[in-house]
Amino acid sequence: MSRLRFFMPIGFLAVAAGFAAVVMLLWNWLMPSLFGLTVVSFWQALGLLVLCRILFGGLGGWHHRGHGRGLDGMHHLREKWQKMTFEERKAFVNKRRNHCNKCGFFGKPDFETSETAENASKEDE
Repeated sequence: MSRLRFFMPIGFLAVAAGFAAVVMLLWNWLMPSLFGLTVVSFWQALGLLVLCRILFGGLGGWHHRGHGRGLDGMHHLREKWQKMTFEERKAFVNKRRNHCNKCGFFGKPDFETSETAENASKEDE
């Protein structure tokens, strides 16, 4: 276990150096010819990585913020939506609309789109 604790910082530094080298190579290959910018050194590339992490990734850990469901949750919701009848969909949307009434997220006051209206007419026949 003590060996692992010794090699973890070394591994982290190796990964950071690898990313900095890739950023440096890509920058020096693309930016001078596309935008007329100057080439960067290894340390400047490492600084760019840190700056991008601060600006776009935050200072927290590497985990994603949110509910942890990711795209799997979206697939689950899509399957659930497809299994609903027109009345169940209408009740679901109206419930969400009442919940988010102040933000105006759903737009129209009634749940009627071309797809759902067609489905309702097919169900009535």
